[in-house]
Amino acid sequence: MTSYPRRTTRRRWMDFDSFLLRLTIPVCSPINPTRRRSPPSTKKEQRNAMDGLGPNAANSCPVTPLEFLERTATVYGDCPSLVYNRTAFTWSQTLRRCLRLASALSSLGISPGDVVSVLAPNVPAMYEMHFGVPMSGAVLNTVNLRLDARTISILLRHSASKLVFVDVLSRPLLDDVLRLFPASAERPRVVTIEDPYEDAPPPQSSALTYEKLLETGDPEFRWVRPRSEWDPMVLNYTSGTTSAPKGVVHCHRGLFFITIDSLIDWSVPRRPTYLWTLPMFHANGWSYPWGIAAAGGVNVCLRRFDAAAIYAAIETHRVTHMCGAPVVLNMLANAPDSARRPLHGPVQVLTAGAPPPAAVLDRTEALGFAVSHGYGLTETAGLRGGGVHPVRPPSGERGGGGGATGRVLGGDAVRVRQPEGGSVGGATDGERGDRVVPRAHAALHGAEDGGAPGGAAEDVDGEDTEVRAEGDSQEDGLRRSAESNVVHDSDRVGLAEQLLHLPTHP
Repeated sequence: MTSYPRRTTRRRWMDFDSFLLRLTIPVCSPINPTRRRSPPSTKKEQRNAMDGLGPNAANSCPVTPLEFLERTATVYGDCPSLVYNRTAFTWSQTLRRCLRLASALSSLGISPGDVVSVLAPNVPAMYEMHFGVPMSGAVLNTVNLRLDARTISILLRHSASKLVFVDVLSRPLLDDVLRLFPASAERPRVVTIEDPYEDAPPPQSSALTYEKLLETGDPEFRWVRPRSEWDPMVLNYTSGTTSAPKGVVHCHRGLFFITIDSLIDWSVPRRPTYLWTLPMFHANGWSYPWGIAAAGGVNVCLRRFDAAAIYAAIETHRVTHMCGAPVVLNMLANAPDSARRPLHGPVQVLTAGAPPPAAVLDRTEALGFAVSHGYGLTETAGLRGGGVHPVRPPSGERGGGGGATGRVLGGDAVRVRQPEGGSVGGATDGERGDRVVPRAHAALHGAEDGGAPGGAAEDVDGEDTEVRAEGDSQEDGLRRSAESNVVHDSDRVGLAEQLLHLPTHP
């Protein structure tokens, strides 16, 4: 009997897999690479062939930082997301709460593009609103708690806010705000954020509270995705230190890029533990509400804090990262021995604005804190202008700065422009009234200035956005602006220079 070589099933399936591989078409290209065609012979034919490689439904969708929450809820669903006193949530719980919020807002009649304001400190509701409000299609407006009633009244009327979330301890302030509304003006609806850890008079039984609102929402709500990545997502207001506050609108695209840039610049690892000593109402917490979600970290919220509270939170939750103004560094460095706690390891601290004084840096680093410095504007949604740098330059010098240009990951260069025109090529002396000129993905999408667009920014030569400076960068950036100068005995003395040398003066 003649025997024939046996062809195994495994061999046949391997051949079929190879055949499938040869037929695979990349999703990034609508052109079938296996199709036989003669190569283009002219440059025009080459251009026509490349024209077919544009965006399509398979490879192009609007980018938004809201998707970070969905991913993290899938990857780190059972990991802690937020801690506030004895309250703790996981990332899957945070996602469901944010979807409930988005659903409840939609049921209240909040439509895409409507402005929803919040007047609250760093409590869980404040963090959840950075996702839940834009997930309903609305525009989030975080209001500075330190403003007076008159200013807040102007901002709420200017933004045409439809609804205001207010912390229970700030309800008297909001009552004063609403009393300043003209009789003919439409008042926003008010939702009170209760806090079980605070002694405050409870709201009326008929009043709508934050937790009651969440109970009406759907945890499986299909959130409103942006139709375009240029759709507005947040509305912030400048501090008004140099003129009246101006509205700054940021879109999903810009906030997506600034969030990614902030994580890379600061070298944030996976699952950090972040202590909220920076107010979330300050430029949306420099984009870290979305950034910590992207990294799957833990948000440790503090309503109020002093040195003792910060050290206790670092020890209890093993904090790895925190942000804050230089005054926070001064608080940590000068804390009494009774308030200090030993650190479990280096704690990364990111500060911005004027460079921290050398004496404060020495004491802070001796305690185990690793300090970095950045530069930011309300108009650029976070820290920009050369990125984040260790405060100690390679030369060993402290504070101050040098160059007048910086580079950012999410866009082009940041320059300093002289009043008479042209860019500053080297260090500036702060005496010319220099202007910060960023050009990047996260530059403001639009400005609101009482009906006059461009109040907080203006186009320069059709390519850049000119904005006011609100601080000083470290070694790569934007030395000083005209607003940072003090006139004394006919001499202009840089404020940053004073801050560097005053603490070392006997």
